[in-house]
Amino acid sequence: MAAEIINVTTKDQLQYGLDIRKKVFVEEQKVPVDLEIDEYDVISEDVHHILVQNEDGEYVATGRLIYYNNETAKMQRIAVLQEYRKGGYGRILLMAMEKRARELGLAYSILDAQCQAENFYAKQGYETISKEPFDDAGIPHVRMKKTL
Repeated sequence: MAAEIINVTTKDQLQYGLDIRKKVFVEEQKVPVDLEIDEYDVISEDVHHILVQNEDGEYVATGRLIYYNNETAKMQRIAVLQEYRKGGYGRILLMAMEKRARELGLAYSILDAQCQAENFYAKQGYETISKEPFDDAGIPHVRMKKTL
């Protein structure tokens, strides 16, 4: 499977990512759009958006990372279009996000995983650090961490 990793630098690329997130989170999972889109959905040196494009030129996955603290990236808004979820694109996206965090000099990655995706992240080396699930936008989540 061929995939191209795109570090988002244009408003058009950002919009492709937002479109994926709207399909996954707003349409599929019924997250209110005002909770999904926030102040980090901009082109900025403090926010790093990533797109994954498949071999057919389709944008199939997106995610963003922000600075959690001086040594930790917070991975957020990780989304893969439903029809591509069994194709390894989630793993490719996460690896690209982690690579970007290392390029930024960060040593750790944290994320708030939907409980249904906890095993996926565990297979990628993340360890659950929250004592019990918590609610985020009406969906149970756990906090997970990985050394980069």
